[in-house]
Amino acid sequence: MVILAEMGSDAPHIPVLIDPILTRCAPINGRWLDGTFGAGGYTRSLLDAGADKVYGVDRDPLAFEMAAPWVGDYGDRLELVAGVFSKMDEYAQDLDGVVLDLGVSSMQLDLAERGFSFMKDGPLDMRMSQDGMSAADIVNDAEEAEIANILFHYGEERASRRIAKAIVRARGVEPIKTTLQLTEIVEGCLPRSKPGQSHPATRSFQGLRIAVNDEYGELFRGLMAAERALKPGGLLAVVTFHSIEDRMVKRFMQARAGRKGNVNRYAPEVEKDVPAFELLTRKAVGPDDAELSVNPRSRSAKLRIARRTDAPSGDISGKELGMPTLEASARGGRR
Repeated sequence: MVILAEMGSDAPHIPVLIDPILTRCAPINGRWLDGTFGAGGYTRSLLDAGADKVYGVDRDPLAFEMAAPWVGDYGDRLELVAGVFSKMDEYAQDLDGVVLDLGVSSMQLDLAERGFSFMKDGPLDMRMSQDGMSAADIVNDAEEAEIANILFHYGEERASRRIAKAIVRARGVEPIKTTLQLTEIVEGCLPRSKPGQSHPATRSFQGLRIAVNDEYGELFRGLMAAERALKPGGLLAVVTFHSIEDRMVKRFMQARAGRKGNVNRYAPEVEKDVPAFELLTRKAVGPDDAELSVNPRSRSAKLRIARRTDAPSGDISGKELGMPTLEASARGGRR
């Protein structure tokens, strides 16, 4: 995620937690992949810090349109790739570093027509790739139980069943086509937020966005792709913005660093995998006061970094990472 000084293709921007990334990954050299190109903040910072080449990957066509005025400044040191970061090992191999900045970008939030923001009226879209199923398709066509499960498991919304029921009731009167229509429905199901609390629609919009873009599946596959794409000594830096993403990244790095085994000391010992990573951050790194003063949106950001070893690539299940799944038997929150 970046903060834009003003919307525009050449607007200056500040990547979240870029200083600790550059400091802890120094020296920056060789070939890097920015799996969430966005406004290009991480890519430009890596190139300016000394990377020989950066592959900038994004599934949002708007990202490359906005970067057009400056990408030529870096010549063949920058290669743009239209695609998803879960396939990064198909785009490049033997990388010296991979950086992932998860979640929706300021660029997407600030454009009402993209449908990500509950604060601005626009079509209920939320598609990062601008293709496929939209949030409007889900709220207007999905079964009530499926909507409740999306809000509960992906948005961590405890009142998801109540909100899903209200959505189905409202769509029976007229289709839900805009962001403010949905915001009003959600607000009618929850108490007003107090000063300092998040907006009542925050969790519902998060859940729908994650479902539309398969963000947890993309993260799970992307972490495994990074393990395959990095060369020995290569660095993986991941910035997350909410607890489920951070939990998945934390468990992946710990598991692939060999930090798993039996909890029960009386159980038979299980042979551990040869560690594929070495942890460089034992605890997540957050923004300091200086960054928060410039970019309040960074307040929930957490950075984790690991270094690739020379062990062969392995495998891990989404369950081991605590990846949420939509189950028919799920309660879907409170009524």
